Amino acid sequence: MKDARDVILAPVITEKSMEATAAGKYTFKVAKNAEKIEIAKAVEKQFGVKVAKVNTINMRGRLRRQGLYSGYTPAWKKAIVTLTSDSKGIEFFESMT
Repeated sequence: MKDARDVILAPVITEKSMEATAAGKYTFKVAKNAEKIEIAKAVEKQFGVKVAKVNTINMRGRLRRQGLYSGYTPAWKKAIVTLTSDSKGIEFFESMT
């Protein structure tokens, strides 16, 4: 089994993701080959919470131009983790609001 730090790469901090924290939904950037069960176990282990549901989204790289040249940003995977109603929140996100 992979280490929790290899599965969860970074939190996603946007206005939309911060509004969803009120409903118990937290957004993370995860490894491209991570599965929903691995993501749920990694969040439970790393933050000490109970996960109810995991939704994953494969984000395509965006086209970016720099003058004459153009290229794509890297593709990545995003996971939206919903916690159970009796679970406490994740401190990192709670301190940001």
